[in-house]
This record gives sequence, structure tokens and C-alpha cells, in this order.
Amino acid sequence: MRLYVIARHAESTLNIERRVNGDPSVDVQLTDDGREEARQLAIQVASMQLELCVHTSFGRTLDTAAIALAGRDVPMVVEPLLDDIDVGDLEGRSIDDYRAWKRAHSRSDAFPGGESLDDAARRYASGFRALLARPEERVLVVCHEIPLRYALNAAGGSDDLDGPVHELRNATPYLFDEPALERAAARIERLASSAARR
Repeated sequence: MRLYVIARHAESTLNIERRVNGDPSVDVQLTDDGREEARQLAIQVASMQLELCVHTSFGRTLDTAAIALAGRDVPMVVEPLLDDIDVGDLEGRSIDDYRAWKRAHSRSDAFPGGESLDDAARRYASGFRALLARPEERVLVVCHEIPLRYALNAAGGSDDLDGPVHELRNATPYLFDEPALERAAARIERLASSAARR
């Protein structure tokens, strides 16, 4: 059975500061608590014979993966399709500013200078399909809260990508078998496309 262990990155300094970051060129460090979370993730996956680790273009996902896999010979690859949402001009702004903008706009509206939530959702679906197209059978994926949230809700059959699962703990592993990840990709695509037609 093919298995995908997907985790949000460990706590970062911007998580503490409650600011958004959708630009991978911005240097964002893990906190001391975040490094401990990544070590706890290492314990969670220690008994799994992982064949590959996939992380995003953001340093906080690579740092989390490196700590979680320290001392193990697991190849790592970057998958930019699972990068965090490009928030454009909202880069570095507060979570409250980000949420206020979202409330005033639809999912198909692009963040000024960035991408829309629906565009990001379709990108995430492509990222999950890219994982499914790979030959490895045991894969650790370290990404961001939103693609993982969308995958969990879509795989569970929700009509809302943001619910019922919403806030996810850092560096906590969630398991998807191949059919679940396929369901997630298909439903994310369907929901993002139907939203775009409204």
C-alpha cells in the first residue's frame, strides 16, 4: 500500500508574530519550539521505511524535514506546486489583515499582486497528482497548513475546502493512502473549478 505522510512545517517565527508569508525568498526561521516539534515528528516517523521526502520552496519546510530525518538516508526533493499561497502585496502583513481581505473578496479574487485561493487550490491538486505520479511508496511531505487542510477536507468529502478541519498543529503527521490522496486532488479541482464559475 502506498502511503503519504503529510505534515505542516514546524512553528516559525512568523507563526509567533502572526504574519503571513507567501514569498519563499523571505528568510523565516523555525523557533526553538518549532525545532522541538520537528524532533517530535522525527519520533513519529522513525519506524517508517521512507523512500523520499518532499518539501516546498520555503526554508521552513526544508528545515523541518532536515531535523525530522536527521541521521537517515532519505532523498529530498522540492515540489513548488505545494508552496504556500502567494499573497502578493499582503506579504509580511498580519494574519488579521489577511483574513479581513479574504472576508471582503471571493475565492476567485487574486490577492493584489498574488494569486487567488482557487488558483492556489488547483495548484495544490496538481502537486498532489505529481506525488501520485512518483514511483516511491512511502513518502514524507512537509508543506504548509493550507494545502494540507484542503487535502484533509477534500479527502473526507467536504464541500468546503476550509472545513470542517481548519487549524492544524505544526509538524503533526497526517496519513493518506493512494485512494485518499487521489480523492483529495479530484475534489479540490472540482470545488475550485465550481467556485470559479460562480
